[in-house]
Amino acid sequence: MTAFTGVFADDASRRAAEAALAAATAEQPRAVELLGRGNRKQTALVRFDDRGPVVLQLCDEQTWLRTESVLLTRLRRETDVPVPPVLAAGVSDEIAFMMTAYVPGTDLHGRFSGLSRGRQRHLSRGFGRYLGQLHDQLRFDSYGPIAVESGALVAQAGDWQRWCAGYGRTAVERLPPAFDPVREASLELVTERPSDSAPPARLFPWDFRPGNAVVADGRITAILDWETPMAARPALSAAKAEYLVADWYVTDPEPLRRAFVAGYEAVRGYPDVRPAHRVAAIADSAVDSTGAVTNPRYPELDREEAVAVHREALANLLSSR
Repeated sequence: MTAFTGVFADDASRRAAEAALAAATAEQPRAVELLGRGNRKQTALVRFDDRGPVVLQLCDEQTWLRTESVLLTRLRRETDVPVPPVLAAGVSDEIAFMMTAYVPGTDLHGRFSGLSRGRQRHLSRGFGRYLGQLHDQLRFDSYGPIAVESGALVAQAGDWQRWCAGYGRTAVERLPPAFDPVREASLELVTERPSDSAPPARLFPWDFRPGNAVVADGRITAILDWETPMAARPALSAAKAEYLVADWYVTDPEPLRRAFVAGYEAVRGYPDVRPAHRVAAIADSAVDSTGAVTNPRYPELDREEAVAVHREALANLLSSR
């Protein structure tokens, strides 16, 4: 019997959890609680008697956690973006593990809609400033998915025009039939040949949003879920983050968008975000990794209302071209 018996269903996961624990601390856990966060990883909160709690993550896909652990280490070293420190990372029984310090606080997803407009603008400005730091510090020679090669983060796709068009096409084509009224025009826009063949490549944290943030005492104490990062033109990353930060929770997003841009510009010049970037970003945000339509606002909208929000955002962009 171990502390992870009854927490993880299979022996390989339990052995990986034990390997992570041994790599991080000699102390044995007092309690282990399996958390429901994420679709691709198993996540548990591990508590001890004489030290602070830690978060343990396990994943069958070794590349994801290995890449995330290297990225988190770089973020803590090179930026002010609040992320938890990595205490241990590795592979056991072909299962990747990562153990990080637990950052106390409240999930911002459930609180953001109820905050004052001033506080919402303050937090939006913070997200913009953090994205500016990411773009200022994490630069790449190519585009697309990022993986670890010889200890370094390396983007895997070579040609910007091909990768960008493929990203946009995939996002639009996987939208369900309810989006058919805007599908053809959206596809036409996102697959247009970009005017520049080799724009700068920067980190693209595709799920950079309040729903992945923890707050305490009125400030963001951690931004979580950095799995499967990509490299892209800064404008595409900015468009995605704008939608998730400014448009997701309120019906009047412009003040939050201005705050987001102002925060970014406190670090570096804001990129030239074009309609094609916004359409690709919205289409990609409208469906999750399982193919289900995502639910904006809080309390979250039902599916029909969520489809209407995403579809209207796309329609407004297409009509303004």
